[in-house]
Amino acid sequence: MTTPPHSEDPVPADPHPDDRYPEDLERPGLVRTGRSTFVRPIRPEDADRLVAFVGGLSRATLAYRSLGPVVRMRDDVIRRGAHVDYLNELALVALAGDEIAGLVRYVRDPAEPEHAEVTFTIRDDHQSEGFGRLLLEHIAAAARTRGVRVLEADVLADNTRMINVFLGSGYRIEAGPPGQIIHFEIAIDPQAQAVARAERREHTAVRRSLRPLLEPRSVAVIGANRDPLTIGHEIVANLLRGGFGGAVFPVNPRADRIAGVRAYASVRDLPEPPDLALVAVRAGAVPEAVRECAQAGVKAVVVVSTGFGETGAEGRATEVELARFARASGMRLVGPNCMGVVNTTPAARLAATFSPALPLPGRVAMSSQSGPLGLAVLDFAKRLRLGFSGFVSVGHAVDVSTNDLLQWWEEDPGTSVILLHVETFGNPRRFARVARRIAPRKPIVAVHPGHADSAVSSLFAQSGVIRTRGLQELFDVALLLAHQPPPPGNRVAVITNAGGPAALTVGACVANGLCVPALGERTRQTLRSALAPRAEVANPVDLTPTATAAHYRQALDAVLADDDIDAAVVLFMPPLADKPDEVAAAILDAASARPDKPVLASFLGGAGVADLLHRGDLVVPTYTFPEAAAVSLGHAAAYQAWRATPAGVVPDLPGVDTDRARSLLAAAAPGAVPAAVAAELLDSYGIAVRDTEPGPGPDAFLSVRADPVFGPVIAFGLTGDYADLMADVAHRVTPLSDRDAREMVRSLRAAPLLDGRAGGPGVDLAALEETVLRLSAMVEDLPEIEGLELRPVRLLPPGDGVAVAHATVRLADHSAHNSKGGGRS
Repeated sequence: MTTPPHSEDPVPADPHPDDRYPEDLERPGLVRTGRSTFVRPIRPEDADRLVAFVGGLSRATLAYRSLGPVVRMRDDVIRRGAHVDYLNELALVALAGDEIAGLVRYVRDPAEPEHAEVTFTIRDDHQSEGFGRLLLEHIAAAARTRGVRVLEADVLADNTRMINVFLGSGYRIEAGPPGQIIHFEIAIDPQAQAVARAERREHTAVRRSLRPLLEPRSVAVIGANRDPLTIGHEIVANLLRGGFGGAVFPVNPRADRIAGVRAYASVRDLPEPPDLALVAVRAGAVPEAVRECAQAGVKAVVVVSTGFGETGAEGRATEVELARFARASGMRLVGPNCMGVVNTTPAARLAATFSPALPLPGRVAMSSQSGPLGLAVLDFAKRLRLGFSGFVSVGHAVDVSTNDLLQWWEEDPGTSVILLHVETFGNPRRFARVARRIAPRKPIVAVHPGHADSAVSSLFAQSGVIRTRGLQELFDVALLLAHQPPPPGNRVAVITNAGGPAALTVGACVANGLCVPALGERTRQTLRSALAPRAEVANPVDLTPTATAAHYRQALDAVLADDDIDAAVVLFMPPLADKPDEVAAAILDAASARPDKPVLASFLGGAGVADLLHRGDLVVPTYTFPEAAAVSLGHAAAYQAWRATPAGVVPDLPGVDTDRARSLLAAAAPGAVPAAVAAELLDSYGIAVRDTEPGPGPDAFLSVRADPVFGPVIAFGLTGDYADLMADVAHRVTPLSDRDAREMVRSLRAAPLLDGRAGGPGVDLAALEETVLRLSAMVEDLPEIEGLELRPVRLLPPGDGVAVAHATVRLADHSAHNSKGGGRS
């Protein structure tokens, strides 16, 4: 890859005419230092680049590569290394600009097809940066999908860097006896330790790579303009108004000063390389601007310009190439078609956006995939007095993604709630990993337009993400979680001075998984002695229209002291005889006395009440209508219940014979496999296929489909009308933990038929959960499985297990390795 194309350059319809070329292996990467790179398979056109790479290696590096005295290869021999079949021989390169920074190659052993010899070569000036470990992760993943299970390598005993890469990988390693050359055998099945170490390395690299974006020391604005009505001018003005502490460099070849700051003709003329550059020029000029940023040493670029993927295939190709170029040049890129980046933390104030509304400081961070929507979001949040610690509009997210930002905010001490507007997922499995890690400590609230998408719902449910139905609900939940603790349970007390709104609130609470229980006798006695004679001391607590601020305080104190109440919703219909500010003060006083239980308010018909319910760091969220309070509290209670449930694990299952299963697949042709082979495959994972009489309840089915975005998705339901007419089917994205399996089989609306609540003994739920886990392990280990269905599954009484009466297995055709799977992070 050279430079990104100008928009007027033709984009070839298929840049890789060799249909064997595996585009799915083209991936952005980050090394330990946070430097960006781009990893891809080697191509025949890389021959000259490969010659230059080898020619630039030191004699010491060549000696490590050759395991002995240096012998310079002829150029024609080196060029042959650019020609591989991508199956039995595969080479991946990591790019630094237009040059190769690192190369890894495996060659399959024809005598043992599951073994392959692997070699690593890192350019001298990039050694110790982490390229070896990154390339090991990429080549291991590629080799697994091609049937390689063990990578073998011979390493000189004094090549400590390479030895440490292998030993620190987390894979199962077998090393030969000490000697001048050490032979390593690396079992590349994804062990838990290897996954954990890869996640730690990735987390560190992501945070380091984002620091120039979110905490830059200097910022350039390319396309800055003297006209205050232009985007380029507003970005400069916001940087200055927002209190950015570093240097701001407007870039415009036809201006001397912009917004009172000296302007420069180009990035090359700046007195220092800026950490961050915002590009606000026409789409056709963006590639050249990004190229100049790379040459100047810019570390992060935000492209606010439009005219890319939203215009069609050519625009999409241009923005993808922009991302590849930025990665290969060591830069991170946000956008295009975004509105910028905001950081309100005192140590790094940054308003790198053209939004006219800048958020108040606060503890909420948000990532939005829609640029125009971001403008409305910031304006709405300001009117709600919802403060932000950070806001990033990722636009088309061709490089920096929601997953990256989650890992930044994960360790940000100024962020306690994370909001996401997600339209598409770059890497859903990575999202699930990161979200599961963060959600127990910081709530993640997301809105996604695909309301009926079972895979998205499953992904959020498994990850502990609170999913809302729209932006209003997103901010309603954020108001609660940003200012009040999640409730310890789902029991709510309602306090009101009007009966009608209270009835609506109770109905909304029940509809959102909450309960409004009767108050304890001690609480009722306290209320009777404190309140007006006509007050109703049941739940809801109706103070009557004559209630004073003192009555509200006494009632709220009483219900919050009740051990059988977890939260309170306070309703106030302002009568003529009382003042909302006095009631608001009483609510704040009571809430401050019990900070362990959330208090929410709805001042019906009261304008500007949100301001009254703020006192320093103490905020009681207030809603125009009480139903919104009930919805928000329901989400918070469900989140707390998820957080309080022990985290699940992906268990090691006895009786699994992966070697036998892989031998069966190696002998099978793509498409539907014979029934006998399907039964043997399942038996290899401890799932017996045997016909038997139906159990006492309905039959079930389990199926797997290979979703192009989410990977294998398991579906579970009861046969017949339950699934066909009622659409009562549960979905989960693999790999499933024991918690996922347990929640999946119990999440059906027809679950009472399974656990005995509908009468009868119920079914063997433990055996059913184990079958789900075995199925998950099978499709994770065997990516060749494209589809699978077990129907019917006989659900037998407790202790009798389950019986799979019939199984269908379909294999994908992986002979051509040119999957179009997305490479975004």
